[in-house]
Amino acid sequence: MKLHDVLQNIEHTGGSDDRVRRIEYNSRKACPGDLFVCLTGGQRDGHDYAQQAYENGCRMFLCERALDLPTDAVQAITPDTRAALAVISADFYGHPADRLRLIGVTGTKGKTTTALLIAAVLNAAGKNCAYIGSNGVIINGKRTETVNTTPESRDLHHYFNMMTCASVRYAVLEVSSQALAHHRVDGIRFETVVFTNLSEDHIGPGEHPDFADYQESKRRLFTSHGAKYAVYNADDPAWEYMLEDFAGKQVSYGIQQAADYNAFDLARYRTSTALGVAFYCHKGNRTEHVQLLSPGIFSVYNGLAALAVCELFQISRDFAASVLEKTPVQGRFEIVPGIAGRTFIVDYSHNGLSLTSALKTLREYEPSRLICVFGSVGGRTKGRRKELAQAASALADYCIITSDNPDFEPPENIVNDIASYMDTDSNYECVIDRRKAIFRAVELAQDGDIVLFAGKGHETYQLVCGKKQPFVEREIILEACQEFSPIQ
Repeated sequence: MKLHDVLQNIEHTGGSDDRVRRIEYNSRKACPGDLFVCLTGGQRDGHDYAQQAYENGCRMFLCERALDLPTDAVQAITPDTRAALAVISADFYGHPADRLRLIGVTGTKGKTTTALLIAAVLNAAGKNCAYIGSNGVIINGKRTETVNTTPESRDLHHYFNMMTCASVRYAVLEVSSQALAHHRVDGIRFETVVFTNLSEDHIGPGEHPDFADYQESKRRLFTSHGAKYAVYNADDPAWEYMLEDFAGKQVSYGIQQAADYNAFDLARYRTSTALGVAFYCHKGNRTEHVQLLSPGIFSVYNGLAALAVCELFQISRDFAASVLEKTPVQGRFEIVPGIAGRTFIVDYSHNGLSLTSALKTLREYEPSRLICVFGSVGGRTKGRRKELAQAASALADYCIITSDNPDFEPPENIVNDIASYMDTDSNYECVIDRRKAIFRAVELAQDGDIVLFAGKGHETYQLVCGKKQPFVEREIILEACQEFSPIQ
């Protein structure tokens, strides 16, 4: 595709007839034949890395201001490179999103679980559904790691193209506030959009300046993407603001407020190796019993949203409920069945608030002991260490402090830092190596215990000295279970 064709639908000056091999925004990956797009962000400005792209052989640049480069560099200038990237990426890949039935899920919490539950039901019903979100990109069961919850627009259209080539017809996306604010989903038409809830998050340097900006960014999913249906949480007061100008059909779900999909008679359940929540879902003149493989009232909301969305795609509630009953969500209160009488759970809770919520929820199941294995990342967010220690000290019966993603910081320093904030009456031990910590926790577990492995969740690696080393927590837990007491 020639450069002037790539740029034909954006406002710009400059250009050429050179052929564009690929669109790139990472200067380290830019090569001869690439169009390098200088993206501006909260932390970095791509214009500052144009020289590196030039040195790599790149000669075509899309920028917001003139670059100090040799005269053989072709420079096209546009007012907003992020907005432009969304347009030119769609054109470059032939608008693959138009050939997909897209479901977008936004909200402060619950995006990942809700999206994955929806995808699980659609796939079980024979509607080949892909997923994009915090757990990566999943196409026909094959998972690819991603950096952002919602990838950059160039990457989104690349993945959409992969989906259409793989005969995928449906896709569910987690749509973050940053994606909406930074034009990553511009021009993408969603068939169905979902609102889970809203609370203060992602506010600060490099993110949203205030709650109003955060809220307005999320609202764009309901006002700017032409959706036919909006599924929303009627118990969250922000829904009215979110859907104020929505022109399509609205479908509600809730527990406390009257809604199209109402949950009642919520009850906790626990089996030999698992736990979760059960409820009845009433809609119209029918009521279904629903059971989920995850605990807490938030799980009920996620399940209700999935039921509502799937029925819009002509999937019966009883069928959807039968799928949800046996669907764990990778890394989100994920049950790992290993030893009868013990419950092992992998969860992504990696800050004080999320760990507090997770431990409080599990405490409601009255375990003989609640054991928590946790650590914290290295080199950043050091304030989390105190929060995590305080949460674990207050709510767990026994703790094993270990590594998370230490990166370039010595893991023993991180562990010792966390330990310094533990309550003096806490029962805990430090095991630097996370694999050994997992084995230790499985060895300690007795009948009636619940063991929470917090922090890693869905991740398939451990970041050590700048390198991602393979590390899948659920697999290591199962390995430990086989060594100590396999299920008969």
